[in-house]
Amino acid sequence: MVDHRDNGHSFKPLIGMPSARDKSQRYYGLPVFIQNQTYLRAVAQAGGAPITIPLHLDETTLRVIFDRLDGLFLPGGEDMDPASYGQGQHELLGAVDPERDRVELLLARWAVESEKPLLAVCRGLQVLNVAQGGSLFQDIRAEREGSIKHDYFPPQFERARISHPVAFERASYLAGLFGARTEVNSMHHQALRALGRRCRAVAWAPDGVVEGLEVADHPFALAVQWHPEELTEDRTRAGNGRLFAAFVDRCRQRLVGNGLHGPSPMIIPRQLSQVALG
Repeated sequence: MVDHRDNGHSFKPLIGMPSARDKSQRYYGLPVFIQNQTYLRAVAQAGGAPITIPLHLDETTLRVIFDRLDGLFLPGGEDMDPASYGQGQHELLGAVDPERDRVELLLARWAVESEKPLLAVCRGLQVLNVAQGGSLFQDIRAEREGSIKHDYFPPQFERARISHPVAFERASYLAGLFGARTEVNSMHHQALRALGRRCRAVAWAPDGVVEGLEVADHPFALAVQWHPEELTEDRTRAGNGRLFAAFVDRCRQRLVGNGLHGPSPMIIPRQLSQVALG
């Protein structure tokens, strides 16, 4: 039997991350699956064993992969096809990939149904919300009056650029990691419109745009609209590193057989609760 223990003390949970698609510039336009290395590095540094999940697989094959995972990470990326939430295309809609939508919506629904640990960022937050029946603003500034700028995209802006504050609901799990508020980077032009089933907004930008979600009655299903993987080395905003550590720890608990029988709601980490709740 393979021993998955790390240095004889802990187990490394297997955490799946859907890939994106592109055409290789090195191999003459050959279609390739890709993913930002920063996501994989953040999961690995927190103690997880990350793997990427290819697209274009049938549902049965995807389920085989999913069932072997200890956790699921939904990364950022292009816009979602509004057909996935029953809308036509707005003129400011960006690039979409319906195949990626198909795969990620399936994985998100399975993670909620099976109570498998889930962490989602940026596009991932939107995928989770849509998977639960919610909808999106296709362009924040065009469709949501009074919104501030959220689209600080590279290469004009650095990915780690701090763009605006976020305030947390005091009794939320995210507040237990970040405190009452933090400052975040921002690389999106879409946002949540109607919340999906069991999705609870727990963090907001100054203009009211939802920046954090928790799935009710799930052991660990969290989503943030910013990119914490770019800020894990920022000691002044240590909540980002704690977010990945908490996710991997919950995946590890699942791996070793803890907390698998029946729903166990997310509890604010005891050592951090005083930061959030005063």
